[in-house]
Amino acid sequence: MALLQLEGVSVRFGERADAYALDRVDLRVAEHETVCVLGPSGSGKSTLLRVVAGLQSVSGGRVLLGGADQAAVPVHRRGVGLMFQDHQLFPHRDVGGNVAFGLRMRGSSKTSSEGRVAELLELVGLPGAQGRAVASLSGGEQQRVALARALAPSPRVLMLDEPLGQLDRGLRERLVVELRGLFARLGTTVLAVTHDQGEAFALADRVVVMRDGRIAQAGTPLEVWERPASEFVARFLGFENVIETVVSGGVAATAWGEVQVPAGAPEGERQVLIRPAGVVLSPQGLGCEVLTRTFRGTHVALLLRPQAGPVLEAECGLAGAPAVGDRVAVTFAPAEVVVLPGE
Repeated sequence: MALLQLEGVSVRFGERADAYALDRVDLRVAEHETVCVLGPSGSGKSTLLRVVAGLQSVSGGRVLLGGADQAAVPVHRRGVGLMFQDHQLFPHRDVGGNVAFGLRMRGSSKTSSEGRVAELLELVGLPGAQGRAVASLSGGEQQRVALARALAPSPRVLMLDEPLGQLDRGLRERLVVELRGLFARLGTTVLAVTHDQGEAFALADRVVVMRDGRIAQAGTPLEVWERPASEFVARFLGFENVIETVVSGGVAATAWGEVQVPAGAPEGERQVLIRPAGVVLSPQGLGCEVLTRTFRGTHVALLLRPQAGPVLEAECGLAGAPAVGDRVAVTFAPAEVVVLPGE
């Protein structure tokens, strides 16, 4: 049985027919699982988090925690921890006072709180920082203190709202790895929301992509990345080579010409996605002009104007990458072609 379960949860603001922030959402989070909810602004991901925390009432459906309906359970009794993007540390308390806040609110003694605070600060990489002022902390250190505070009462579910959103890229990437290892060691059940795909895919056991208050796709990071469920999901993940087609006999007829699709792909009127890695520079093929080239560290990203059809995104190795204005030819690798199921 799932530790956390949402059954047909809806949240409606106003009386308009399209005024649903959440529209009949079903979601299950297993014990010890990390689930990251992705989506553009206004997709409902933060509202979902607030509903689970008890900060937002529902218009329909149920939230179950450990099989128990949470409708009548106040926020402070739900046994969930919530960490916000801006950390919301208390500036008038030192680090130890911030981490101990939830423990003291639950009636823990000063002695037991001190031991737990020391343990958690060690765990998040800030040993002995109890007496430091919040104002003296860097952004990454504040994030660690906020995490320790959220973990202090041993919540049944830890919820993270854009937890790394205010940190620079390098620090974000390092902390994502640390968080995943920490959650694995503690066996923490985590529900996080973020707009950062890289962050979600690195942290999560399962990714949920939301659109207009509904779940557009849910699956492991590999499943969602390799098999987007729709054009919306594909484009949200950053793939632009999506085109209308008719698939028949293992071939998609596109404006770029015939494209071989993987065996067993659905047929009929469809959309196909060709990943940039699947647009291969070749001696012969579809003629294109190089519009832009961008160095990506391990490869060069190209934007191509083909002789027919919309522009194409491609990737190639560093050695021998064409220049802007060059004429090239491309073919398509079937392994990087995805026939989308549809909206």
